[in-house]
Amino acid sequence: MEGRKRNLTILMADDDEDDGILVREALAESQLPIELYIVSNGEELMDYLYHRGQYVNRSSLPHPGLILLDLNIPRINGLEALKQIKSDPQLRQIPVVILTTSRREEDIYNTYHLGANSFIIKPAPFASLVEVMDTLVKYWFEIVKLPLEAVGEKHGQQPYQSFVH
Repeated sequence: MEGRKRNLTILMADDDEDDGILVREALAESQLPIELYIVSNGEELMDYLYHRGQYVNRSSLPHPGLILLDLNIPRINGLEALKQIKSDPQLRQIPVVILTTSRREEDIYNTYHLGANSFIIKPAPFASLVEVMDTLVKYWFEIVKLPLEAVGEKHGQQPYQSFVH
């Protein structure tokens, strides 16, 4: 990721604290230059994205370059949050990767139908999670070309640093 001129920010929506800890550790283990922010429900996810509620005075929070979204989150479930994100012209360019335990074909179909960019079943062994996170970040931040708005260029991002929140 040499020469990168912006932070790489991932916003994760998952109500399972253990999953958040594991993703945090997987990113740290991979030594990827990522800022990880975790919200515990769909309402908090939307508040973060729209700078509402507890995030109203946090306009300096980085714009996510990638959203990891669990389907089984409270308040606003993952499908509804995905629908809201992908129907908003200012948010729809942010890649949304479903990271869930669900293996249901209906969930896979519905998420892609609503505009999810990928569907990943949470891997059980930690080593597999590290590999998934490494591949995911390299794919979304190095291999594919995203609009500048999606990776934060127009949202005041600073040069990258290795940092996991």
